[in-house]
Amino acid sequence: MKPIVCYVTDRKSGNVPAQIRAAAAAGVDWVQIREKDMCARDLLAMARGAIEATSGEARIIVNDRLDVALAAGAAGVHLGGESVPVREVVRWCRSGNAPAGFLVGVSCHDLDQARDAESADASYVFFGPVFDSPAKRAFGPPQGVARLAEACRAVRIPVIAIGGVNEENGADCIRAGAAGIAAIRLFQEPREPAALKEAVARMHELVA
Repeated sequence: MKPIVCYVTDRKSGNVPAQIRAAAAAGVDWVQIREKDMCARDLLAMARGAIEATSGEARIIVNDRLDVALAAGAAGVHLGGESVPVREVVRWCRSGNAPAGFLVGVSCHDLDQARDAESADASYVFFGPVFDSPAKRAFGPPQGVARLAEACRAVRIPVIAIGGVNEENGADCIRAGAAGIAAIRLFQEPREPAALKEAVARMHELVA
């Protein structure tokens, strides 16, 4: 299967609705709306707008807010270290309270967290930061490709590499066993639509 390519939003760095449209047009598989400080009403509007704008071309995943993700009709929710425990969210969703196929992902910064996510029946994990990234420095020093590879071997669910991932080092992540990559700057740096589409296509062509 081709690698999953995920755009993670950051409205402090640009016009998110326009960037979501551009990312979807370029062929990304997932868009994670990661606007942690946005009120629920505005977040719901952004999620619904993203789903409408992408016309099903990309899965929309909402960070942290399960209620917003369900109300918007998003494809899933992504949980962080301060979110409701993934085990509780998965149990509730799998009890018939969420649509079939609804994704529950979780951010992990070490092997134990990745294993715990798998045991909780999470759909996937984000593992990082793999490389240095301004957005991820609060989560500790870069894990590196070797530790990413350990995480990929430690669990059977998809591992998505995040943190400083770009066109130059994305291949290293896929070779380490990652099911895909997630990034902010890769999609928010100014570039022509054709160049962005080419960058996503190159990511999709990466093989382990």
